[in-house]
Amino acid sequence: MHEQWTNFFLGEAGAAAALTGLLFVAVSINLAAIVHDPVLPGRAAETIAVLTGALLTASLMLVPEQDAPWLGVELLVLGAGVWLVPVWIQRSDRPKLDADSGRTFPQRVLLTQLATAPAIVAGGLLIADLPAGFAVLAFGILVSFVVAILNGWVLLVEILR
Repeated sequence: MHEQWTNFFLGEAGAAAALTGLLFVAVSINLAAIVHDPVLPGRAAETIAVLTGALLTASLMLVPEQDAPWLGVELLVLGAGVWLVPVWIQRSDRPKLDADSGRTFPQRVLLTQLATAPAIVAGGLLIADLPAGFAVLAFGILVSFVVAILNGWVLLVEILR
């Protein structure tokens, strides 16, 4: 079953690497404004964490000759680490929010959870040797791209409004 997903994860690894590079460009364009905002450095960091998680999980899927349970353990460990970074950042950012940021904060948290938690779930499914873990992981990676694009927009355009 794993081999059937090779092309998908190969494409996703390339897309994650490209989006990570674009994020660094976006951050560098508005670096002064981002650094002077109380929550935007954290948002940039959580976006980098989400994209790095997508890149690393897609890359793990491309390592040859891994059985599903061992791959599940790797995804579980990596997924937990990637999940923890945005949770910690968002927990720190919550008291610093102004009224505008406070209105969109629940959506930010929800989207980040939808991007990071699937790797943990996928790991558990693969440990149990259930092939649904591949689809769950694919969903998380795709949501990671949506999160990265939305946060990139905030860091590049919305910051100037």
